[in-house]
Amino acid sequence: MGLSKTEIFTEEQNTIATFAKAFGHPARVAILQHLFKKDTCVCGDLVKEIGLAQPTISQHLKELKYLGLIKGNVEGTSVCYCIETDNWKQMKTQLLSFLDQDITAQSNCC
Repeated sequence: MGLSKTEIFTEEQNTIATFAKAFGHPARVAILQHLFKKDTCVCGDLVKEIGLAQPTISQHLKELKYLGLIKGNVEGTSVCYCIETDNWKQMKTQLLSFLDQDITAQSNCC
């Protein structure tokens, strides 16, 4: 597998691509939806709620945490997760700006 050559792209392009990874798997989308629905820290019910094995859920949580979209707090023997609101707002702003680009009605393409 070749190098991704991320250094040849702008910081904005790399940031948008990184945030887009959050939506690259339906399990991560389901986890985010569940965290928003609960609107509180969620400790142990993700496996039951999502329906995937604990190691699989843990991998997706790790990726979402790496992306900065969720945060985890240790409570006893478990880790409780919730949305990292500042990073979520930043992601929304950048993705909305990117997605809000429109093709002009007078485009001469194809």
